[in-house]
Amino acid sequence: MKKLLLSVVAMAAVTAVTAQDLPTNPEPGKCYVRCTTPDVYENEEVSIQSTPAYKKLRVVPATYETVTERVLVKEASKKLRVIPATYKTETRSYVKKQAGSTISIVPASFGKSTETIEIKPAYAQWEMSSVPPAECTSSNPDDCRYWCYKGYPAEYQTVSVTTLTNDASFNRTAVPEQMGTYTVRVVDQPARVEEIEIPAEYANITKTILKSDASTTEETVPSTSKTITREVLKQKGGLTVWSEVDCKLVEYNGLQINWRLGSATLTDADKAEIDAKLLSTLNNTPGSKVEIASHTDSRGSKTSNQALSERRAQAVANYLISKGINASRIVANGYGESRLKNRCADGVSCTEREHRANRRTEFRLINN
Repeated sequence: MKKLLLSVVAMAAVTAVTAQDLPTNPEPGKCYVRCTTPDVYENEEVSIQSTPAYKKLRVVPATYETVTERVLVKEASKKLRVIPATYKTETRSYVKKQAGSTISIVPASFGKSTETIEIKPAYAQWEMSSVPPAECTSSNPDDCRYWCYKGYPAEYQTVSVTTLTNDASFNRTAVPEQMGTYTVRVVDQPARVEEIEIPAEYANITKTILKSDASTTEETVPSTSKTITREVLKQKGGLTVWSEVDCKLVEYNGLQINWRLGSATLTDADKAEIDAKLLSTLNNTPGSKVEIASHTDSRGSKTSNQALSERRAQAVANYLISKGINASRIVANGYGESRLKNRCADGVSCTEREHRANRRTEFRLINN
């Protein structure tokens, strides 16, 4: 007699489920699976600042120019024929180079920090126990399973960012002025009696004057940002509904995946097979749950074959997730060489075709 997963007769025997959990108006001989309406998420892009804006300063040096100035070095006087004039010498100072300043730059300095972003919120879902209690007396182990409402924490991602510790600045250093001197002869005693005009004498001096003082130019380096994608819950699921399914789907159905010996890599042909059979089934029964069962042949150790079968089942699961199927709807199980379909156990000589029959992956719909 064909096994009917979660049929009305089987569900009536589950002591942990109340009458309201059963499908309404079931029909004899038909199969039903309990589906959970999924949480609806949307991807949201969050922009965070990875480096701050800061200033770059450049020094523009002071400029000077040299000028020539005609200065008096001997005053005009008069000479007396009887008593000549007498003179004395004086030293006079002048600004040979005006005061200015120089500027030195202290560049901006940076530090490292991190920022934590929530990329997936916490959620909870109903899950069925994996092993029935030892005291179960029913021939059907599903009669003694129970449901738990299990919570899963939120997921976070920590991102490295650069912070501005000290912005760029500058220091100004004063350059003192430079003084110079020149001498001049002045009349000490003017001539008396007869005056003779003595003309003044001049000389040229050079001096450096400040044309434009030292300054800085400023350039602003803009901040940079990076975009992080996170999932945001838009609609809460978790409602239980019953869906009628083809009874063949509650039993193991084979996928024509040609696993190479020792490999857990899907080819393009394998993915097309999954799209046609498994992905279409999940899309046609929203909220349903599937078991992916992978097997190996008997060659190799039991431990390595168990690990290989688990990698194969997970490879199929990962492909379904990449196609938009929520991970909570997928159970990936590896059975190693424990469920051979033919006589090809350890120590038995078999053809490659017989071994290939044991390297298989199957799926079936299970309770959600």
